[in-house]
Amino acid sequence: MPFIPNLSLKEEMLKEIGLKDIEELFSDIPEEVRIKDLDLPEPLSEEEVVKRLREIARKNRPFPDLLSFLGGGVKPHYVPSAVKHIISRSEFYTSYTPYQPEASQGYLQAMFEYQSVISELTGMDISNCSLYDMSTSLGEAVRMGYRINRRKKVLIPRSISWERKSTLKNYIKGLPVDLVEIEYDRESGKLNLEDLEDKIDGDTMCLYIENPNFFGIFEEDVDEISSIVHDRGSILIVGVDLLSLALVKPPGEYGADIVISEGRTYGTPMNMGGSSLGIFACRKEYLRNIPGRIIGLTHDLDGNRAFCMTLQTREQHIRREKATSNICTNEALNALALLVYLSILGSEGLVKIAKKNLENARLLHDRLVSLPWFKPRFKGSFFNEFVLESTQDVFYMNRELLKRNIMGGLPLEISFPELKNCLLFGITEVYDDKDVDMLIRSIKEVYHV
Repeated sequence: MPFIPNLSLKEEMLKEIGLKDIEELFSDIPEEVRIKDLDLPEPLSEEEVVKRLREIARKNRPFPDLLSFLGGGVKPHYVPSAVKHIISRSEFYTSYTPYQPEASQGYLQAMFEYQSVISELTGMDISNCSLYDMSTSLGEAVRMGYRINRRKKVLIPRSISWERKSTLKNYIKGLPVDLVEIEYDRESGKLNLEDLEDKIDGDTMCLYIENPNFFGIFEEDVDEISSIVHDRGSILIVGVDLLSLALVKPPGEYGADIVISEGRTYGTPMNMGGSSLGIFACRKEYLRNIPGRIIGLTHDLDGNRAFCMTLQTREQHIRREKATSNICTNEALNALALLVYLSILGSEGLVKIAKKNLENARLLHDRLVSLPWFKPRFKGSFFNEFVLESTQDVFYMNRELLKRNIMGGLPLEISFPELKNCLLFGITEVYDDKDVDMLIRSIKEVYHV
């Protein structure tokens, strides 16, 4: 290791810490997972690296060159040009919340306004100023639930995305809790209330639901679900599509204790899936348990309005065992983008876009089920995603659609074996009748009609 400046001091340093050689530093790593050697190619010059990266980048098919009707993940939304212009200003261009309030009042006020907007949309009392993504927000919400009531059972729907479920499992490792799945109704796609009644008990810490759920279906029995949960003294955590809240009752109005969401594409381009924006809001009685950070409004020594970070119960600020989260940063730039996006739209604009998403989903759904190869899988009401069952091999269809620069629906049987040949389709306001026509025409070509 000739590149290490302390090479001449190596023996002295090892002696000081009581080790014979450098390998002893890694003695805690099991032999079976150690990497013996790295099979790396010869080094390249800067010019060669740039050329190679360009070759790799050419394999991408960026939106809108590739129409995407893929559900269950990142979907394209129109981002007004003013959003990028504002967040690109040097005063704002950072993913960190500023630590120096005396020099950063503008950014701190923006984050305070972001919290206010999220609280208003979700119907909750308090919002933090963002986490990494919706999956980490779920993990933090469950850990917060454990801090509140110390119960041992966590209920989640079987019908959530496998990525979110995997993140949650990793988040609760080390906690003395059990993860129990609630089945979905095979006809409606909604949460099975009978199964919920059977599995919830006095040791249940929380129930997590999504509205709309992973299948795009609205949980219409949210008031009944809320009563079931709170009658057992448990916590109700609700995951939402932020845009849908422009049209439906916010979770704060049906008893949610914690609300999470993903703000990734509202003001931020898709960017191949990242970076994300974890939205987190809760009731005021849980303020002291909230993860992340909060921007507060106060007054300075002269009585002027001032903004500052408060309740910084993160492990880099207080003792680790007292911290509410080990997330040491946030997604301030994406939070700012969301705030600018919503400010430009206003309440009427947000409702207009939400309605367009709903109308486009109905249009796409009806056009697809008019074909002989598709039928609805669930009977529930949906927002901008829905599940269809096909009589054909959906993997073959998707491969053929990709050749025509179209991404089809998400095959569900990988994680839900009972949903063989079922696809989760998604659509947003950026598409019109011509785009839907192109999809229908291409599907007919695939099946030689």
